[in-house]
Amino acid sequence: MPYAMSVIISRAIPEIDGFKPSHRKLLYTMYKMGLINGKQRKSANIVGETMKLNPHGDMAIYETMVRLTRGNEALLHPFVDSKGNFAKQYSRDMAFAASRYTEVKLEEICKEVFGDIDKNTVDFVSNYDGTMTEPTLLPVAFPNILVNPNQGIAVGMASCIPSFNLKEVCDTTIAYLKNPNCDISKTLTAPDFSTGGELILDRTALDNIYKTGRGSVKVRAKYRYDKKNSLIEIYEIPYSTTSEAIIDKIIELIKAGKIKEITDLRDETDLKGLKITIDIKKSAKPDMLMTKLYKLTPLEDSFSCNMNVLIGTTPMVLGIREILMHWTEFRMNCIKRKLNYDLNKISTRLHLLEGLKKILLDIDKAIAIIRNTERDDDVVPNLMKGFGIDEEQADFIAEIKLRNLNKQYILNRLNDIDDLKAELDNINRILADDKEVKKLIIEDLKRISKKYGKERKTTVVESGEIAVYEEESFIEDYNLKIFLTNDGYLKKISAVSLRSSSVQKLKDGDFIVLEQETTNKADLVLISNMCNAYKLKLHEVADCKASDWGHFAPNIAKMEQGEKIVFAIATADYAGDLLYFFENGKVARVNLKSYETKTNRKKLINAYSNKSKLVTVKYITDDTDMVIYSSIDKVMVFSTTCLTPKTTRDTQGVAVMNMKKKSVVTKVDFASDAKLSDIEYYKTKNVPATGYYLKDEDNPNTQLSLF
Repeated sequence: MPYAMSVIISRAIPEIDGFKPSHRKLLYTMYKMGLINGKQRKSANIVGETMKLNPHGDMAIYETMVRLTRGNEALLHPFVDSKGNFAKQYSRDMAFAASRYTEVKLEEICKEVFGDIDKNTVDFVSNYDGTMTEPTLLPVAFPNILVNPNQGIAVGMASCIPSFNLKEVCDTTIAYLKNPNCDISKTLTAPDFSTGGELILDRTALDNIYKTGRGSVKVRAKYRYDKKNSLIEIYEIPYSTTSEAIIDKIIELIKAGKIKEITDLRDETDLKGLKITIDIKKSAKPDMLMTKLYKLTPLEDSFSCNMNVLIGTTPMVLGIREILMHWTEFRMNCIKRKLNYDLNKISTRLHLLEGLKKILLDIDKAIAIIRNTERDDDVVPNLMKGFGIDEEQADFIAEIKLRNLNKQYILNRLNDIDDLKAELDNINRILADDKEVKKLIIEDLKRISKKYGKERKTTVVESGEIAVYEEESFIEDYNLKIFLTNDGYLKKISAVSLRSSSVQKLKDGDFIVLEQETTNKADLVLISNMCNAYKLKLHEVADCKASDWGHFAPNIAKMEQGEKIVFAIATADYAGDLLYFFENGKVARVNLKSYETKTNRKKLINAYSNKSKLVTVKYITDDTDMVIYSSIDKVMVFSTTCLTPKTTRDTQGVAVMNMKKKSVVTKVDFASDAKLSDIEYYKTKNVPATGYYLKDEDNPNTQLSLF
């Protein structure tokens, strides 16, 4: 528990000033080293000095420094001006140079971070060995907690705060100070990231983040198309990913055959900035290709917000309004402490000058008292007696240089009394009214916004303006024919290829059990003997030639060992019904749409009932007559109108043929294919029925079976 509390309170969660302890210790050390106005110093030197406040290792301190630098590009407004290689936020593999090679100093914006820190604006505590003090917070003059991103993982909780544009944050804070119930979304457009990109605006989700402090925003890369050279250049990517992760994913898609429009891919990042170059085929449509890459790669990524902030010693997940409330309280306290500090200084100075005013009535007397005093220790007491002043005033008068006992000096000091009184009254007036304190904060925010404000790096696009990736638009559509053999081999042959060669090559002893015309955009549903249904997208199956054996379907569908296909159907719209005929005389009519899924599921269990052994499966689009044969030469013709379509895949069905003892259904045909001499003789109007004995003249043709 002590360790968990230490990580939460003293390490991983940022406080209201927008800094973690490690950031604060480093920046304060640099401030004390005079690096706001001074020249750049070697990073190793600064890391060593920081170890007086930070007990962790030098590499941990240096890595903290790296993230705060301008060179790393992790922050919208970096705190450290850097020289040398500090790696990049958008790169996973780029390594920063060792601390002995790089040089740093504080950025100018740090003047707003440390302003008046020496005027008792914040509390100071002893460092880990009690040899020096450090601030518990920094008196930032703007809501840095919202301006720069912060991420941390504690024990049992985490924090992930996005960055917002400085101008927008200052405008929002000003609006909040004037009216705590203001509309935050009017001035705070959306998060703004140092790596740029395009933020897809979902106003409902964003309002929820502003209100609760939790949610996510989608950011996608920016690109430009060079038509002359037929290439796409990606120059800004989401903050939450890296160029290497994007390139790796695109290569993976190319190897898997899911993207065929790309001919080359390379990382051309240089000193000018990030650039991923993609060479594409001249026939490819760049905008359509990018919508596909956005969908399938980290070129479009989500930034998850969890605005967990340490208030005092309590971690709280806060919305924007609550963060501004706590920051306002913190900043008002800093200003009041500074005013009280100035008040004490001015009061002390005024008190001394009022003592000086008393001796101005008779300077000669003061000089005489000093000249006639034999012991040095008696000068101050004698002046106190001679003019009725206290010890501090007498000491101040005794220290006045002889050269300052001129008329000009004395008159200037008398004028200072009036100025100090006016300043004192002004400070007391401000301290007595919180509105006046807020005016000072607003003045600072306007000044900071004007001086340091920049245009947004992350542009905002409405979600309705975004082209949505549709897989269908990338699939080449053409007519084809599929063949399935008894041994489970699947052939997908285009109509053009069939016209040139229609003789199908098969393995010895194998034969075709399914032949169907369809299109490349259709799905193939395979029903197995283990009550499973497997779904394949035909465009993902490579084309074959008539001279090929084809693809072994159980391998493509990743079936279990010993599993065999008993039926297959290609469909584009999942229209029609499947009829499952069982040995016990029952028939289940299942709507084919029951096998359609919104997600791209490859396997559906319980594809049909396992209560009785399956005889065969038939596919129908309209009602028709079916012929059932039993093992005791009973035959029955019935209409499928007797069967009600079900949506439950593993329904047991309804009894159609009454089975005698030890008899089972052996074969099923469409009535149009049965070649019975007298169909009407075998037909029954109601089900279940027993059927009729087979006439001698009706010898059923042996039909190909999957078994």
